[in-house]
Amino acid sequence: MSIISRLFLGLLVVSALLSFVPGGDAHGAEPKVTQVYPIVRDGKLEIDADIEFVLNDQLRDAAQRGVPLYFTADLTITRERWWWFDKSLVDTSRTWRIVYNALTRQWRAGVGELSFPVASLDDAMGVVRHVRNWPVADASEFDAGVLYGGQLRLRLDTSMLPRPFQVNALNSSSWVQATPWTDFSFVLSDKEKDPS
Repeated sequence: MSIISRLFLGLLVVSALLSFVPGGDAHGAEPKVTQVYPIVRDGKLEIDADIEFVLNDQLRDAAQRGVPLYFTADLTITRERWWWFDKSLVDTSRTWRIVYNALTRQWRAGVGELSFPVASLDDAMGVVRHVRNWPVADASEFDAGVLYGGQLRLRLDTSMLPRPFQVNALNSSSWVQATPWTDFSFVLSDKEKDPS
């Protein structure tokens, strides 16, 4: 076997091995919800969650050119009923907006019309990845000692993009980013229900 053949074979083996290395993908890991924390604060059931969500190169480029990106978290909470379908208690969503202003060279992130300045796109994504203090229902709607189940997902909301980008999103998988639905469960204690 010639030296060139050995080098070529060696390169093939190395490239095959690299394809199996975790994190070797240029676009990062698949988006996923890693933790969901239902917490009662001031009589409200609030959701805190941690999410792995890495933007691909096309989305980063679009954001840096000033295209606003919208991310929507969808949440459902149900109570199991043995005699009928599960009872739906919460079915809500929350949308974050990330936008770059090229004139001021400033990133902004926030919920709805309320936004605040952040230093970078990664800092803006940190707001989306670490959901905190999301009030979803009154704690009085839940019974102490009962097991409740929920599902949470985060998705790039292409329906809120400017019209030309909506068309582009329909034709490109780069614009389809979402976590799968993630199940969680919780039980409220008597103390959480009545902190006084």
